[in-house]
Amino acid sequence: MKERFFLFGAGYSALAFARRLEGRPVAGTTRTADRLAAIEAANAEPLLFDGATLSKAIRERLAETTHVVVSTAPSDSGDPVLAAADETIRTAMPALRWIGYLSTVGVYGDHGGAWVDEDSECRPVSARSRQRRSAEEAWQALAAEKGVPVAVLRLSGIYGPGRNALVNLADGTARRLVKPGQVFNRIHVDDIAGTLRHLSAKDLGGVFNVTDDEPAPPQDVVLFAARLMGLPAPPEIPFETAQLSPMARSFYEENKRVANRRIKATGYAFRHPDYRSGLTAMWRSGTWRGAGALGSG
Repeated sequence: MKERFFLFGAGYSALAFARRLEGRPVAGTTRTADRLAAIEAANAEPLLFDGATLSKAIRERLAETTHVVVSTAPSDSGDPVLAAADETIRTAMPALRWIGYLSTVGVYGDHGGAWVDEDSECRPVSARSRQRRSAEEAWQALAAEKGVPVAVLRLSGIYGPGRNALVNLADGTARRLVKPGQVFNRIHVDDIAGTLRHLSAKDLGGVFNVTDDEPAPPQDVVLFAARLMGLPAPPEIPFETAQLSPMARSFYEENKRVANRRIKATGYAFRHPDYRSGLTAMWRSGTWRGAGALGSG
């Protein structure tokens, strides 16, 4: 059967995937009408989804869908896609072969800078990470009942065209925050799209860390970007004195190094295995500005 894709939450990462589908039928949802044109520009059929009910058009597309990707964020009340589409997925999607759920490495919580992999204990700290972990489990349970594979992609910090340290430097918003011992993993949006295409093409399920090879201090990334651009690097700012939003500060409460051996073992080769590769490619190709951030759908 011909592959037909449906994207719940056609935002930055999901639309990068849509562009990789090479003419295959794909539909994607958004909550706001002003995002419809961006979805259409990515060669996907745009559909409105209010996060509560499925329209007739959505139900019709789902009835033919073979592959679903979910990138909508859960809330205190749970996953909005599951709340609206659970019964439809169970009973009205006879062609469904595969589900992809975009999660976060935040589900691991804090490991004091140690390495973690997919078998490591999940001990999420923030409410949003706890919600993601609950959503992972709910999608895994539904997929098991449906008898289809689900791939849970745990993503690290996403960057790409329009969202990167080069843009921040050009806009004058880049800062070099220094917290001794702190590291983060990152992932280029091209590799999110690439792993989604790789896993969906093989109908592979499981939990996969989709992250680069090199966890690094955030100030090092800004310094490297400044050198690429030939600009002076911003001064270092001690974390203790930095003015941060509660959400931004919460990211620094978790410190871990995330391994990606499992996705590599499936045969996937990262296009941008570290931040230097990703930033250099965008700078040399002139794509770093992109078309602006695409939003979350």
